[in-house]
Amino acid sequence: MPDHNSRRYFLKGAGFAAGSLALPLAGALDVKSFGAKGDGKTPDTAAIDRAIDAAAAAGGGTVFLAAGTYLCYTIHLQSKVALHLDQGATIVAADSPAPGAPAAPGYDLAEPNPWDKYQDFGHSHWRNSLIYGEGLEDISIFGPGLLWGKGLSRGWGAGPKAEQPGVGNKTISLKNCRNVTLRDFSILHGGHFGILATGVDNLTIDNVTIDTNRDGMDIDCCRNVRVSNCSVNSPWDDGICLKSCYGLGFARATEMVTIANCLVSGSFEEGALLDATFRRFPAGTRVPRTGRIKFGTESNGGFINIAVTNCVFDGCQGLAIESVDGAQVEDIAVSNITMRDISSAPIFLRLGRRMRGPADAPVGVMRRVMIGNIVCSNSVSRFGSIVSGVPGHPIENVKIHDVYIQHQGGGTREDAALDPPEKETGYPEPNMFGSMPSHGFFIRHAKGIEVRTVEIETMQPDLRPFAVLRDVDGADFFRIKTPHVAEAPLFSLNNVRHFSVARSKPLADTEIEEAAQKTL
Repeated sequence: MPDHNSRRYFLKGAGFAAGSLALPLAGALDVKSFGAKGDGKTPDTAAIDRAIDAAAAAGGGTVFLAAGTYLCYTIHLQSKVALHLDQGATIVAADSPAPGAPAAPGYDLAEPNPWDKYQDFGHSHWRNSLIYGEGLEDISIFGPGLLWGKGLSRGWGAGPKAEQPGVGNKTISLKNCRNVTLRDFSILHGGHFGILATGVDNLTIDNVTIDTNRDGMDIDCCRNVRVSNCSVNSPWDDGICLKSCYGLGFARATEMVTIANCLVSGSFEEGALLDATFRRFPAGTRVPRTGRIKFGTESNGGFINIAVTNCVFDGCQGLAIESVDGAQVEDIAVSNITMRDISSAPIFLRLGRRMRGPADAPVGVMRRVMIGNIVCSNSVSRFGSIVSGVPGHPIENVKIHDVYIQHQGGGTREDAALDPPEKETGYPEPNMFGSMPSHGFFIRHAKGIEVRTVEIETMQPDLRPFAVLRDVDGADFFRIKTPHVAEAPLFSLNNVRHFSVARSKPLADTEIEEAAQKTL
């Protein structure tokens, strides 16, 4: 049987010195041996960097941070080096220089990037971070310690401005790396990004908890990525976000990605996920409650061969898949998702032509997307779910199945008469079109759509159709259940070809070859 002191038993079994909990794994380099104080007052950046350099010079190894508070500016990772934050170890991002103050002491300066006009400032620069690595291989950061981005800029709003020299903008920033593992630690107040990985191949992010004031993690232009068992509370921005920007100087897809067994939330006050109090914002607090899983907005390259499964959305926006800068979105599977208190569309698919990138790039594509086994309760009713391409560029081959959505209802006949603008070049968000004329699905500029075994429950009567279809070629609906309000149609068709509905009472099975304007 293990010793009654299970932590001592575990550490001894893992190679720690017998009889001491303060010593690192055998062979690991303790940053205190390189001058780190861990007192939360003395900057420890140089000492941690010395330990990392020594491990790299020895051909690789582990750098160990025992319990303590390590005040730091930019820490520089090296190939074949692991950074281990023990229980009780916290790396604190030192305060950035005040506006107008000199850059030093401060974070590394943001590097020049001739392509920075094609994406936000935070996506275009990597060095101005708490922990930074570029062109590295075989690196890891593991816990169970904490990274606290106390002095980092969130990129906008109050506080230091990200563009100012010496200001830190991200907690962990990695560029053009391979074989990276991030595991078992936590991030609090992470700045613009808790984790920004750009051009990183063979990336594992597992059992990481992020409780932050903007994006949780952004996976940008990466290949072979596994995100699992993570919890992200990010009320002011996205939780787990896939990107494919032009920051590397060329369009590169994010591909071969799985996101599994994760929680994303926008409903808790910052810190309430980490301390497990789960305090929600008081009623009436103006917070965007974004917190979702999203593909986009930066979308120059593509999102290809991606699976999202067994994830929980709580008090945030719904699933968003977007291509607006020329990205190819292909072969996407989303399954086994639960959602509660969703503040926008439960499902939002958008193919647009914002085209923020080099001139003459073609409009992207979105095709072969399967979304199934979704349950959602207490969603706002203004939007329903949205599948919207632009004229001449339809979203293709989308299958939505086994979905139950409860929303607040209350849509009026005036809402049912709305004609949402195209906004072909607009920033993609579910609210971009305003209130929608449907309460279930609005489908526009699409081809080859299948919706089956879907039930919509309204908490109040809703006078809008279940589905509005405009410029759709090929749409099959099967086993649809939705409240039927007298004098309100279930379907509104405008310029629709090859439409069918079956086993969806009270409607009789119907097939329509072509309809310029028709309601059912």
